[in-house]
Amino acid sequence: MKNILSKGFIAAGLAISLFSCKKSDSPLTKVTPSNLDSIASNYYEQYLKMYPLEATSQGDPRYNDQLPINIDKDFISGEIAFYSSVQKQLSNVDYKSLSDDNKVVYDVLDYTLKDRIEVYAYHPEYIPFTQFGGLPLTFPLYGSGEGSQPFKTEKDYSDWFKRMEKFPDWMNAAAENFCDGINNKIVLPKKLVVKMIPQMRAEEITTSDMEKNIFYGPIRKFPQNFTQAQKDKFSKLYKDVIIQKIIPAYTKMGDFLEKEYLLKARDTDGYNSLPNGREIYQYYAKSWTTTNLSPDEINKTGLQQVALLRAEMEKVKQQVGFTGTLEEFINFVKTDPKAMPYKNSKEVLASFNGILAKISPKLKTMFNVTPKTKFEIRQTEKFREASASAEYIQGTSDGKRPGIFYVPLPDPSKFNVTSGMESLFLHEAIPGHHYQVSLQQENTKLPKFMRFGWFGAYGEGWAHYCETLGPEFGLYTDPYQKMGYLSDQMLRAVRLVVDTGLHTGKMTREDAIKYFLSNISYDEAGATAEVERYMAMPGQALGYKIGSLRIRELREKYQKELGSKFKLANFHDEVLSQGCLPLNVLNRKMELWAKKQR
Repeated sequence: MKNILSKGFIAAGLAISLFSCKKSDSPLTKVTPSNLDSIASNYYEQYLKMYPLEATSQGDPRYNDQLPINIDKDFISGEIAFYSSVQKQLSNVDYKSLSDDNKVVYDVLDYTLKDRIEVYAYHPEYIPFTQFGGLPLTFPLYGSGEGSQPFKTEKDYSDWFKRMEKFPDWMNAAAENFCDGINNKIVLPKKLVVKMIPQMRAEEITTSDMEKNIFYGPIRKFPQNFTQAQKDKFSKLYKDVIIQKIIPAYTKMGDFLEKEYLLKARDTDGYNSLPNGREIYQYYAKSWTTTNLSPDEINKTGLQQVALLRAEMEKVKQQVGFTGTLEEFINFVKTDPKAMPYKNSKEVLASFNGILAKISPKLKTMFNVTPKTKFEIRQTEKFREASASAEYIQGTSDGKRPGIFYVPLPDPSKFNVTSGMESLFLHEAIPGHHYQVSLQQENTKLPKFMRFGWFGAYGEGWAHYCETLGPEFGLYTDPYQKMGYLSDQMLRAVRLVVDTGLHTGKMTREDAIKYFLSNISYDEAGATAEVERYMAMPGQALGYKIGSLRIRELREKYQKELGSKFKLANFHDEVLSQGCLPLNVLNRKMELWAKKQR
């Protein structure tokens, strides 16, 4: 899942001609709330002003024309000061007198503030985007007319036009920050920068043919009630801003990355090679797992999980009668025609819809509470399909925009079910991200910062845990689908080994790719993209397995302790009832739940 997962910078604003850092005023205002509800409410109101694209993604239209420069030094200083002021307000709350639910709210806000302040000690602004994430990659999705930016009224079209006008300023600030990173020796690996350059020059973004440019999409799909005068007005405005600002911004960034930044980028792969790299990586490992586990402890857990899953894969190998080694079997299923039964994208999408139909009756026995938000399965857009992975993009809290499961299918005839088709659906779609995110957003009892908040270890951990429900849903009966499930489980176990290996210097990129391919039935291009993702986002890949193991541990603990009083649907409902939580907060919450069951 992407979109609400990023720890990077999502929005911004600066002019195209020079790489100059124009200072922006902080949008923060002083507030003196008197209780937890008002503290939480005020915190989130200010947060959305700082990150207005998140508001847009949530269906909140108030800031749809805003694109502040929130990677600017002065902005960051104001942001830190604001978080510190909320911490002071929290310190005046009488924690002991709070209800159990409100103690969870307090704990989550306290954790969030500490984490958001701490990250800036490590200067993430020096790397404002990567080949895997950041505003230059998400901006076209907002502007395509198919994303979360609305295009229904004249104001909607005007709002997006204003954002497009400000976009070159953000790119200018990003280049300035990349330069600061060079000066402070915090730079990306060359192996990643070479992937970013063609992204900035993608034809759908830089073509002057408006019939093909993604940013002209809203003009090609005007609302039926628009007058000809309105259509003429926005057609000219959009064409002009695309030609004069959007295309030059991307072109200029591509040139900067190729001719300046690439020369200063590093030859190493892990964060351990950066100044204070060990401390930076320990922070990211802690932040993404929401635990105090050390990289060494995480690495050992990964090695244990890999060994367990290899034993399960051996059973599948025997089931299909393959006589070679496990590595040979993993390679064999990559090219086995039986694992690639599809001729076109319609057949692949139909199979995913078939999975939904199969699991639907059993969902009722596992969940008492289900989302109201609608759900769709779509093929990933062509402009990003080649480098994209399957993902879930959340719907809006009012249910007007559905949650969408995106599947990249650059060549449907090579779509291999042993990549984890059934488990992928359980993870990215239902009951994984769609249930968890939708129920969280629909829960109006939660303060907004929790309704729309995200912790990777919980959110991705829940989705990864949902993969393990496959046998209870009647899935994984086909040995190739079972191998796909084990491969998905293995993927997250390997991530623990590879992510920690890369960023502590135990592994190079090439070591990591080799280890990856020896355990997972990916092709080399897929394995390379995964490993480079971990290089770009240290620690992000750790949360899946760590969170999943924690939820499974809690389930098994309370099944054993409660016996006949344990109801799986009740357990799932409680895990999901207050949205994403740091794992230690989840522990306390579930222990209180278990006491009530007893």
